[in-house]
Amino acid sequence: MNTITIIGLGAGDLDQLSIGTYRKLKSAEFVIARTDQHPAVEELRAEGMEIDSFDAIYEKNESFEQVYEEITTKLIALAEERAVTYVVPGHPLVAERTVQLLIEKESEGLAQLEIVGGNSFLDPIFAALRIDPIEGFQLLDGTDMARDDVQMTQHVLIGQVYDAFVASEVKLSLMEKYAYDHPITIVTAAGSSLEKLRTVQLFELDRETEIDNLTTIYVPPIVEREGRLKEWSTFREIIAALRAPDGCPWDREQTHESLKRYLLEEAHELLEAIDQEDDEGIIEELGDVLLQVFLHAQIGEDDGYFAMEDVLQSVGEKMIRRHPHVFGDREVENSDEVLKNWQEIKKAEKPLVESLLDGQARHSSSLLTSFNYQKEAAKVGFDWPDIEGAFDKFEEEWQEFKVEVENGTKGSQTDELGDVFFTLVNLSRFLRLSPEEAMAHANEKFKRRFSFVEQSVQEGRGAFSAYTLDELDGFWQQAKEGEKK
Repeated sequence: MNTITIIGLGAGDLDQLSIGTYRKLKSAEFVIARTDQHPAVEELRAEGMEIDSFDAIYEKNESFEQVYEEITTKLIALAEERAVTYVVPGHPLVAERTVQLLIEKESEGLAQLEIVGGNSFLDPIFAALRIDPIEGFQLLDGTDMARDDVQMTQHVLIGQVYDAFVASEVKLSLMEKYAYDHPITIVTAAGSSLEKLRTVQLFELDRETEIDNLTTIYVPPIVEREGRLKEWSTFREIIAALRAPDGCPWDREQTHESLKRYLLEEAHELLEAIDQEDDEGIIEELGDVLLQVFLHAQIGEDDGYFAMEDVLQSVGEKMIRRHPHVFGDREVENSDEVLKNWQEIKKAEKPLVESLLDGQARHSSSLLTSFNYQKEAAKVGFDWPDIEGAFDKFEEEWQEFKVEVENGTKGSQTDELGDVFFTLVNLSRFLRLSPEEAMAHANEKFKRRFSFVEQSVQEGRGAFSAYTLDELDGFWQQAKEGEKK
């Protein structure tokens, strides 16, 4: 096994190479470049040096990762026959995927490497843009970049932007966070005699024709809070400001207990927007629910008990743990198996309880408590074999309630009415309907139809007392018919 000597050609002209690196190149017996597209390669060839390249591999593969893997394989094969000097743009250990793959092979005993430094493109980029990296910067790979990789408060440098296609993908990722007209700078051949900087608006990025393998995209940071509202950290910053000593008096006064009713209200408003298929409404109401989550997390942090990171860790661990068919090696056939696995894993996570119903009460909703109790009891076989038994039980409880209405006390009537509700919840469970959602629908429907009755009264005789019940019911029927159109 011969040594593969990896040499960085710097970011531009041959003049950027140190004397030692230049001499090592000139004395090499066999030199191969990852790509011909570099000024130093042209200059070395002009001096009479023979340099092969892997450019042909780029043409036949569909992805950059396939290109890099094939280059790595060929380099190892070449090293079986002779010593190889492999030259790459910039510094070998900065944004050079093939070198990282070779290092992996070296750790497996499949390659022997010598890495010779070269100037990375970062130093000339910082000089060209006049930025100080201590302020915080990111170096991202344009061929493998996602929206969530970007930190908007930092200087963002995006390398590997070889052509218009990569530039287009980068643009689309950035536009998920930045304004379409956010200024960006296209830097070409930084530090060389061909250095060029062009500042354009973000949406124009892939319209530029002068993009090549020496191109780096610079995205300046956004300091103003209003310009980075699409970042999670900004929303957290806003909530922290509201709860700060000089923040909002109302927000500072809130506790977990005082916010409970708001979470319920926002959840119901979200459900209403979903029912109405109102995308804009869903966006707004999801934001209101998220506000409640962040407020509770900030209260936990202010009180010193927990922070948002704890919330994220808890739910993240739970999702990974309860989805072994996604994050592990378990296989499932359908969603029924997913739910079965979920319940088994959930049961194993929970401490032993004295009753199956422990922890199932929902103090905010008697309907949900009833639903949960019946669901848990059904899991151990305490249930009707089919919905007919549930219907029969409802008829039985309904008749008992009617008897108490005629002859019973307020206490016995309340008790029997509760039994009627309980059997209705049981029916909803058999039909896989949400009793809470059904009740919310009924309330909304009543409000909508009664509002029509109110409007009809106001436009007519002006007072409810001026109408008979039959006339008012006529308005109700009109509202009902209008909904069918």
